[in-house]
Amino acid sequence: MSDEQQAEAEAADADDVEEEVEETEGIADGDFVKLSYTVRTVDDGTVVDTTEQDVAEEAGIDDDEYEFEPRTIVVGAGHVFPGVDEDLQGKSVGDAGTVEVSAEEAFGAFDPDDVKTVSAEKIDEDDRYPGAQVQIDGQQGRLETIIGGRARVDFNHPLAGEELEYEYEIVDVVDDREEQAKGLLGMYLQEAPEVWIETDEVEEERQEEVESDGEDDEDADPEYETVTETVEKETLYIEATPQMTMNQQWLFSKQQIATDIMDRLDLDRVIVQETIDGSGGMMGGMGGMMGGMGGAGGGDVEEALEDVDIDADEIVDELEESDLDAEDLDAEDVESAETTEQ
Repeated sequence: MSDEQQAEAEAADADDVEEEVEETEGIADGDFVKLSYTVRTVDDGTVVDTTEQDVAEEAGIDDDEYEFEPRTIVVGAGHVFPGVDEDLQGKSVGDAGTVEVSAEEAFGAFDPDDVKTVSAEKIDEDDRYPGAQVQIDGQQGRLETIIGGRARVDFNHPLAGEELEYEYEIVDVVDDREEQAKGLLGMYLQEAPEVWIETDEVEEERQEEVESDGEDDEDADPEYETVTETVEKETLYIEATPQMTMNQQWLFSKQQIATDIMDRLDLDRVIVQETIDGSGGMMGGMGGMMGGMGGAGGGDVEEALEDVDIDADEIVDELEESDLDAEDLDAEDVESAETTEQ
């Protein structure tokens, strides 16, 4: 065997060993995995969250806008409870597990000091009943009691003090970057808009120092010129939906979300596209009416006018006989007429 053949054989053996190690190690930090899961309270088994349609229906969870399907998370990125993150590592597709999550690790211990008495005037009249979710001085809370002008409000998280049971199954490992981006957006926004990745050629300007033709002057400021060059940028395109553009998480955290996606998928930029097709609303209706008229040719318009029972000569005669003279209109009349036309 020649030296070259021996080197190739050793390289092939190294690749096989690396693949075997990866298979042995299983899922690791940074991997994108698709999980099917159900989270319940340990105390009474109340379903807190689930990706299973039948579990949701049995628990009486009714949300027509929610898609019950496995979700994509990044292992080790804090997308699930720390205990679940640890349990996922080393597992493989098809593996399942159940993790008990302490109250402190979940939504924190119950703090009696976060149950406060406030003036009932701070609560909207429609929300002055026990169990109502209220917002006071920027804090979200649950109204416990209201007596006279005083209200007792619990500002703890609704699940504070509850131990949870997290039951999961690893459905798949997600390697496709477009699917990874879609999964991250679905996690942040509770919906997964259409996405695609393209490599675009973009012109960029940069400042380049100009070499001096004369004698060097150490005290002289360097001179620069603007140079335009074409560079390739890998771009994630997101087709925004009406729900996405109104999503509070997106409105206040779009920069953070886009940066996270770019960092994790090694992208250069994110472009969000919003398509307005004019198929609905007042503008769409008006467009349809105008389109019906504009689509007719000159002959069609003449035929349409002929069908209308109007004599143009009679209209001209009536106008000539009218006592109304435009020059007699004063400025106030003109202004009034313009306003009415608008």
